Amino acid sequence: MPARCLLIVLDGLGDRSFPELGNLTPLQAAHTPHLDDLAARGINGLFHGGRPGQALSSENAHFTLFGYCQAEFPGRGVFEALGAGIELNPGDVAVLTHLDGVVPDNDRLVVSVHRPRIEPDQAAVLFGAVAEYETDEVSVRLHPTGGPDGIIVLRGELSPDVTDTDPLVIGQAIIEPEALHTAAHGRRARRTAAALKKYLTWAHRILDGHPGNEDRRRQGLPALNFLSTHRAGQLRPVTPFPERWGLRALTISSGLVYQGLGRYLGMDAWAVKDGDDPGQDLAERIRLAVDRFDGYDFIHVHTKTPDQAAHTKDPGVKLAVIESLDQGLGRVLPDLLADPETLVVVTSDHSTPSGSDLIHSGEPVPLAMAGEGVRVDGVKKFDEVSAAAGALGMLRGDEFMLLVLNHLDRSQLVGLRQAPQATPHRPRRRRPFRIEE
Repeated sequence: MPARCLLIVLDGLGDRSFPELGNLTPLQAAHTPHLDDLAARGINGLFHGGRPGQALSSENAHFTLFGYCQAEFPGRGVFEALGAGIELNPGDVAVLTHLDGVVPDNDRLVVSVHRPRIEPDQAAVLFGAVAEYETDEVSVRLHPTGGPDGIIVLRGELSPDVTDTDPLVIGQAIIEPEALHTAAHGRRARRTAAALKKYLTWAHRILDGHPGNEDRRRQGLPALNFLSTHRAGQLRPVTPFPERWGLRALTISSGLVYQGLGRYLGMDAWAVKDGDDPGQDLAERIRLAVDRFDGYDFIHVHTKTPDQAAHTKDPGVKLAVIESLDQGLGRVLPDLLADPETLVVVTSDHSTPSGSDLIHSGEPVPLAMAGEGVRVDGVKKFDEVSAAAGALGMLRGDEFMLLVLNHLDRSQLVGLRQAPQATPHRPRRRRPFRIEE
């Protein structure tokens, strides 16, 4: 039986059907002999981290894929901060931010430029001008993370339960930061919203008159004069992945959010860079995982490229990326499937539509699992529709991790009490009975 699991996540792989593809999804229309081979050798089904129809973000979907519930979710700001190496104290609020251009409309600010491309030195100058701020016993620090992006860390008696200010759409007004109606600590949430508004107002005035933006105006470029914010988060207690699932874990990814998520959950994180060939990148990441099999029981390999391709809103671009990933997988899959100690799983975190105003959509994604002892169903293709006929049916939430434990022969029989802490896996440590003198 397998002793370890290799989980390959093709981010945003699921999609909708398009007339230009013969009413097929990009995955259905793509030539994917290696993904199809994996499906034919194992068991198939669909996965959704929440409820079908819910459009999950990547961080929420991965959180549930790794066997955690949304009530434990700390907010994406925490993951990206940890991924960027930013130190967070208990109680700090981490908020994602990026430079936008805004223009006044009466007493509102309307987005004219959203997350623009910007030279690193220009971004550093603008971010540096608004890097620190103090108000009402709240300190604010801005940490650039690359391009127009950064993370705002607020320190004080605060709460992450505040609204985003980013409307996501050009021509829409910046949103007022407010405490969420569901905030567990209403006073702290209101204090956070008030401090954030004061900082963003101050930063807007500084940026709007900054010499760097004056230079941009002289060059006919729009000023980047507002810090739009979203997805505030705060550290909270969490059971580490090795303790919850009894597996030593590693994540291999290029995005800060996945590296930070791994660190938050007690996984080791290996940062990689994206190249020009998605398939080559995937093959190299899988080889990296294979080289580290001796040290881990569960390795997560991630690529963001299907999601990025879908955001171009061109189904053909996504199809081409999928075919590249399949070719990359074909360079390593035969050896993986020949290894009796490896359980191979390929799936996605969510669907990303290539032809919709939605950022993500709520359709479930295909999942294929192959390895020694795994049942083999009759599915011959890896796609969103074929997978629905698989023997796994529809998996949701932590059901995926329970299946992993099952196929690694690590499941604990329900009802046994071999340790004070109930776990779904066999406890590594059990207190031995001793005869006392």
